[in-house]
Amino acid sequence: MVGISFGNALFVMDGAAAIVALPTIARELGIGAGEATSIIIVYQLMLVMVLLPFANMGDRIGHRTLYQIGQVVYLFATCSVLFVDSFPMLLVARAGQALGAGMALSVSAAMLREIYPARLLGSAMGLNSVVVASSAAIAPTLGGWIVAHFDWQWVFVAAAPLAVISLGLGRTLPDPFKIDREPEILSGIWSAMTFLLVIGGIQIATHGGAVIGSLLGVMGVISAFLLVMRERRRSNPVLPVDLLAKPVIGLSALAAICAFVASGSILISLPFRLEEGFGYTPDEVGLLLLPFPMTMLLVAPAAGWLSDRIAPTKLGVTGMVLAMSGMLLLAFLPDGPTPFDVSWRLSLCALGFGLFFAPNSRLLIGQAPRERSAAAGGLLSTSRLVGQALAAALVGILLTAQLGLGPWPLVLASGLALVAAACSLARFVTVTRAGGTMASLRNTD
Repeated sequence: MVGISFGNALFVMDGAAAIVALPTIARELGIGAGEATSIIIVYQLMLVMVLLPFANMGDRIGHRTLYQIGQVVYLFATCSVLFVDSFPMLLVARAGQALGAGMALSVSAAMLREIYPARLLGSAMGLNSVVVASSAAIAPTLGGWIVAHFDWQWVFVAAAPLAVISLGLGRTLPDPFKIDREPEILSGIWSAMTFLLVIGGIQIATHGGAVIGSLLGVMGVISAFLLVMRERRRSNPVLPVDLLAKPVIGLSALAAICAFVASGSILISLPFRLEEGFGYTPDEVGLLLLPFPMTMLLVAPAAGWLSDRIAPTKLGVTGMVLAMSGMLLLAFLPDGPTPFDVSWRLSLCALGFGLFFAPNSRLLIGQAPRERSAAAGGLLSTSRLVGQALAAALVGILLTAQLGLGPWPLVLASGLALVAAACSLARFVTVTRAGGTMASLRNTD
């Protein structure tokens, strides 16, 4: 658990610390606020592109092997960030970091399932959420402090020692378990390019290329349809259509995407609003964001423990109602808000998301066949990153349209939380109509 935790903490900190630095990077590199969100989107887009192909690869070469190769690749890419002096160079370096992170994250959930018995999987996901929340709690404060006192490049290097520690603990990870399968090279490339077309098209449209962006997006949708048709005929699909066809897993993945878009919109839009709209400094913004991960830190383990005993829909719907309330209160902050005005609203949002994420993740991972654990883990990570990438694109569009400093990002985010709650209810109805008992509902929903 410690070996996996340091690796997961590394990639969470690497992504979260950069958010606070976006306004500073935009000023120093002479780019617009909307363009600055590309730093987040490129990282997340590369992750989304490679997670499912690498999950498939991990089954063939061994989960531990791929996990550690990814950390080595990440370290090499991180060293290059120190020499960055232009926006294009920064995007290339971030893509390299994401390539290494994608290798590791594609198999981390599968290794969690190998460590924990099925009856404690909810607690395992809760403990993993503690690691994620702790890292996210440290990251904004650390990022704000670094930006205030050092060159912004150090924001992207600060978490690298965690990779060294995780590599040192590599022998404690589960032994590589390999499955004799043919490599799915074509499907892997096809899957990666499909995500590139869809999310890349949205990003291009964000920055004024509406025609080209829309064309790429349509091409991506067509590519996705054709890829689904291909993967349905294969026994080892890279795009896990066999898992998505299960209502419990498919609806959980859709709910996760909506919830991650909502939570990502909060964390990406607030730094701009607090700094440019209300006059807070970068290090103050880092501290103001701290209540969100700190509340998640307290709620996540309890939610994981409860999900082993209570139907996740009850936890998830309750959580989304609380999150929607918090987001609407944040959207309509009073003029000149005090730190307390911001912090208790963020904590309410985090309470809601904390009640939702661990139980939803438990269902998504636990309902997959054991031999498809890596695919389910890749699907979970892909859902998270697709949601975060769409959140960055959404905020970028609103910033470009001069709407991002107002309430609209959070109003739209609250609507997506409502969709996530609806998916949870639909999943519950599907299971009960299939004849689920109370005991099976605790395990299935």
